[in-house]
Amino acid sequence: MKGVLLAICRSERKGEPKRPVARGVLAENHGLEGDAHAGAWHRQVSLLACADIEEMRARGLPDLQPGAFGENLIVDHLDLARLGPGSRLRIGQNAVLSITQRGKACHNRCEIYYTVGDCIMPRVGLFARVLEGGEIAVGDPVEVVECVSRERFQAVVLTISDRGAAGERVDTAGPAVAEALESGLSAHIYCTEILPDDRDTISARLKHYSDGHGIDLIVAVGGTGFSPRDSTPEAVRDVVERLTPGLDEAMRAASLGKTPHAVLSRGVSGIRGQTLILSLPGSKTGALENLEAILPALPHGLAKLRGDRSDCAVEASTSPVQATGQADQ
Repeated sequence: MKGVLLAICRSERKGEPKRPVARGVLAENHGLEGDAHAGAWHRQVSLLACADIEEMRARGLPDLQPGAFGENLIVDHLDLARLGPGSRLRIGQNAVLSITQRGKACHNRCEIYYTVGDCIMPRVGLFARVLEGGEIAVGDPVEVVECVSRERFQAVVLTISDRGAAGERVDTAGPAVAEALESGLSAHIYCTEILPDDRDTISARLKHYSDGHGIDLIVAVGGTGFSPRDSTPEAVRDVVERLTPGLDEAMRAASLGKTPHAVLSRGVSGIRGQTLILSLPGSKTGALENLEAILPALPHGLAKLRGDRSDCAVEASTSPVQATGQADQ
């Protein structure tokens, strides 16, 4: 899929309207040079489709100018609506973007919203990180290098281990869980991290990924036992809004059939916003046993968190999200 770069917009200060420029530089892991929103975070560059802007013009805002929605880049002749997090775009000869988020919360209603009762950036805006830098110019080709369907579930795997975070132990459980989610859930692994057994650190990363990224599932692997530093259950309880005890009961029951130590697991799972957070044991075997016990139910539950209103009696294996995800692998 190829499109064309219709506009480049930037502003030197946050809160100021972005103005169109003919050329720009996308700096690796920074964003559009000279733009106030560039920096070492996940929303370095914002994009909108020309078709979405034209729709707003037709709804009563004919004089909309490039940058009116705070977007950095306007792309034409490319279906941005298909792209989920993890998709990659090449702009011009060298610049490569990785989509990190779709839409965002609008905390302060803008003039556009009060005029037509809608604003497209919170709904359809794309945000990206610059993987490879390069010069860009209006008229440059925009090519989809990799398309990760929006229908695929997005997952984050956090390994919780002091020794792992210090580089003193090779993590085997986290990669195994990520592989199981890819094969068994057709999930796209948004990212993986290794964190120390620190309650505040774990809570902060759980909040980070569940608020605003569009992540469906976060799996924390490790820190669920009796050791003094094991604090994953407490960190999960700090951030979730609704507990999901059925998942925890099913995981412990499955492990109990193989080891009496399963009753020592303090794993806690729950929901924050539209994100399900699971906590699994830190051993590779224990983590996979726990995950396999609940994997068949996850597609249906995650679809519900996305807003699916179908009958709960429908088998999870027929979930359209799961079926689409299988085709995209």
